[in-house]
Amino acid sequence: HYNTLEAEEDKCVKFENGLRPYIKQLIGFSEIRNFPTLVNKSRICDKDSKAKANYYKAANEKKGRDFAKGKPYGRGGKKPDEGGASGVKG
Repeated sequence: HYNTLEAEEDKCVKFENGLRPYIKQLIGFSEIRNFPTLVNKSRICDKDSKAKANYYKAANEKKGRDFAKGKPYGRGGKKPDEGGASGVKG
């Protein structure tokens, strides 16, 4: 059934349309018209995207912890000013 070149292209286009938007965006410009290659490249993109997401999530969590450690000092510096300003007004 999918022996002709046109059928192979249709199969690839159909597959691309079902991809997640970010994978479709990465893969779409390549115009891969060999189905096994398209599936393989899509799988690689998905795996890479998940790895990047996990990396940035871990980096943000670490950054958040470091920021949280410094935060009480920042708050401590602001509280007396805010308290002093409201004390003068009231």
